[in-house]
Amino acid sequence: MFHVSRIYKVEGLGRGGLHHLAESSLRIHSSLRAKPELNMSFAGLNDADVAAALAACAAADSFNHKAFFAKVGLASKSNDDVKKAFYVIDQDKSGFIEEDELKLFLQNFSASARALTDAETKAFLADGDKDGDGMIGVDEFAAMIKG
Repeated sequence: MFHVSRIYKVEGLGRGGLHHLAESSLRIHSSLRAKPELNMSFAGLNDADVAAALAACAAADSFNHKAFFAKVGLASKSNDDVKKAFYVIDQDKSGFIEEDELKLFLQNFSASARALTDAETKAFLADGDKDGDGMIGVDEFAAMIKG
């Protein structure tokens, strides 16, 4: 745990101004808390299946996206569940999964998971990017999982 504090001399603030300053400070403090362990249970994935799939690709250069999708059970989920997973992986909410988001793909399933190697990331992107724009769209992602 860490604590950040700074003291400012604030002049000209009435009673209400100090209250708002204290509220802002609380909001900042709350946002510094550690994020909880992520999971894809909202997409109907079983935590034990996810843990087993992550363990199977814990070593560098052992990740195979098709095997991973099958092990976590994503390949058998509805299109709506696959789209929910896509929007979690699309961290910047651009509507596409870019190479930097793919590199951190496993961390969407567990915050402590490793990053993909460059070779794994490039193979993953090459398989999913059917239109050659360097990104994976939601329909490309669904086709990659279901295919």
